[in-house]
Amino acid sequence: MIDSKNTISFSESSEGSFISSGHPVQRQYKDRLFKFIFGSGTEDSMKRLLSLYNALNNSNHTDIRDISLTTIENIIYVTMKNDISFVIDDQMNLYEQQSSYNPNMPLRGFMYFAQLYQRHLALEKKDIYGTKKIMIPAPRFAVFYNGTKNTPDLVKLRLSDSFEGKTEKGDFEWTASMYNINLSHNYELQKKCKSLYDYSWYVEEVRKNKLTMTTKEAVNAAVDSAIKKNLLDGLFLQQKMEILNMTLTEFDQEEYDRNRREEGKNENARENAKNFLTNESPYS
Repeated sequence: MIDSKNTISFSESSEGSFISSGHPVQRQYKDRLFKFIFGSGTEDSMKRLLSLYNALNNSNHTDIRDISLTTIENIIYVTMKNDISFVIDDQMNLYEQQSSYNPNMPLRGFMYFAQLYQRHLALEKKDIYGTKKIMIPAPRFAVFYNGTKNTPDLVKLRLSDSFEGKTEKGDFEWTASMYNINLSHNYELQKKCKSLYDYSWYVEEVRKNKLTMTTKEAVNAAVDSAIKKNLLDGLFLQQKMEILNMTLTEFDQEEYDRNRREEGKNENARENAKNFLTNESPYS
């Protein structure tokens, strides 16, 4: 039986990665760099994950041997593998990195946690139809945001804000805590977890380089700088090509998403203009 107090599970999903032409090509999955750093399952990765958990919870865990890894497959609504889920201290944690602001994270987390709890109950052989109350790990959903939209250090995104009908306050809630991890935010959190700081520094360096370089040049220069600074205890040197490929894929994905959003805005504007010229209300 898996110890419910020390279980970590990772989800997989489909992904639209990119070839040199900039068009999406379907592959089974692709890790984002955040997942690679904190959730790849290696001993060093587990130490970094434990450090991140400690920083968020003001705890001081040091032993990763209590952690058992599992995998949840076919999370089809996530485009890239940027999520890490785990149970520790009677908490079911989900960590997800986002470079785009998404107000639907509570709903996504709610759907994700449903599968985590279903698997947890099956592994523990718990019968939800029995007369005995079943105790489950408390949920905690943390989103690590490093996009360009200016947001506070911490934003509480609540599922109830998306309810179409009115409900009694507190009757049902699901919350995503979104932490801004750009370098100018959450100083204390990054001070407590150097791996998080190193990751944030690298992302910021790529963005800074892109102001005067092509994406490929910007990523290469940022990786070289990270190697010189020995960020993540040499991981950039050890996994240079993997990190280069992941970063290029992520920034291509961001550019593709931005273009899609702009195309959608332009299409809506054209449709509204057409309706106006033909005296058709776009809201009829």
